[in-house]
Amino acid sequence: MGSHALTRPVVRRKIRALLLALVAGVLGVVAALVAPPPAQAAESTLGAAAAQSGRYFGVAIAGNRLSDSTYATIAAREFNSVTAENEMKIDATQPQRGQFNFTAADRVYNWAVQNGKEVRGHTLAWHSQQPGWMQNLSGGALRQAMIDHINGVMAHYKGKIAQWDVVNEAFADGSSGARRDSNLQRTGNDWIEVAFRTARAADPSAKLCYNDYNVENWTWAKTQAMYNMVRDFKQRGVPIDCVGFQSHFNSGSPYNSNFRTTLQNFAALGVDVAVTELDIQGAPASTYANVVNDCLAVSRCLGVTVWGVRDSDSWRSEQTPLLFNNDGSKKPAYTAVLNALNGGSTTPPADGGTIRGAGSGRCLDVPSSSTTDGTQVQLWDCHNGTNQQWTYTDAGELRVYGNKCLDAAGTGNGAKVQIYSCWGGDNQKWRLNSDGSIVGVQSGLCLDAVGSGTANGTLIQLYSCSNGSNQRWARA
Repeated sequence: MGSHALTRPVVRRKIRALLLALVAGVLGVVAALVAPPPAQAAESTLGAAAAQSGRYFGVAIAGNRLSDSTYATIAAREFNSVTAENEMKIDATQPQRGQFNFTAADRVYNWAVQNGKEVRGHTLAWHSQQPGWMQNLSGGALRQAMIDHINGVMAHYKGKIAQWDVVNEAFADGSSGARRDSNLQRTGNDWIEVAFRTARAADPSAKLCYNDYNVENWTWAKTQAMYNMVRDFKQRGVPIDCVGFQSHFNSGSPYNSNFRTTLQNFAALGVDVAVTELDIQGAPASTYANVVNDCLAVSRCLGVTVWGVRDSDSWRSEQTPLLFNNDGSKKPAYTAVLNALNGGSTTPPADGGTIRGAGSGRCLDVPSSSTTDGTQVQLWDCHNGTNQQWTYTDAGELRVYGNKCLDAAGTGNGAKVQIYSCWGGDNQKWRLNSDGSIVGVQSGLCLDAVGSGTANGTLIQLYSCSNGSNQRWARA
């Protein structure tokens, strides 16, 4: 033994300690392999599922229905945001000039807070549901009455309301793109701006929203008129924080897949967006899921509010437009919404990531790292090269190399999917769904591996959505 050798008992203790450490390490590795930390469990209610992505899923509440135990139970369980259906409107809160009455509004507000929900305020300046005294005013007197009303209501709820619909439904229906000819409009074209400036001074902590209907379709004149107003307000420093899209979809005003484009374009102006009064004729599960996924795909979408609890509570009950049947049972649309919300944000990382085929395990790839317009994309072994890094933008594009877009060369089955210089067309915009499908906004068809192929070099096309594994993609 050398001078630094250990005696036998010390050697045994050292060996025993080493063996114990080794065994513990091996067991730790095995445990890590056998039982990794569980992923975040899917939530079982709409509000909790929405909260996973930092959003709310809310409901419009009628105070006189809160005594209905089925109604109140569903509302308390499922939603994390509340809008008063009528109780905060002008005729309810100031029935006589200068005499405010918040009894009904406070009932809804207090119920919401006691049940742990945030509250949206609806609405401060509107041509409808004005009390008789206000309807009899005009000009400067009406303008001052509007200002006084905003100040009075917002003072009562100062610091307590998350968002206020400051102005509601100020644009005309149809193709004119004009303002609605209301008594408020006749006080001067600046009345909306005055309302927002008054609201900001009254409660600087509340998000201030403009709210309207039939403005979800990007191509409609009413939508464009609203967009131009919001853009003008942002350019001139008028205090507007958000835009609400009522989203009363029916046969006369159907859901269009360009709704996501609308949300994205408004968000790009620097305002938040929200779906504020959602109901859909017949409550089709796929359309409800699409609307939710549209919100999830836009980082500035605050959340979704449905306008009522059960069909029997809806202002359009004959159209059965909500998520719960009259008896309180859940519809298929409820499950579709919950599944979409549990999918979380459908937006891949902003710095890019791979898109992996569920059936093949291979990645969406630009052959030979080509940058040539018209190069058809393919499946290839994932290697994290720049030709496999796709960034999803607020405009709904999937970009590679920073300036090339995933592009549909047509709108029919079999149309090739290629890269092309980004130019903003709908054939370069994609809807990323919680079921893993990637759908072309222009065509409504799915990103598809040709012939259900799984091999390197399998080309990518558009094809009717079938939920096949060759049409499902995992984004990382």
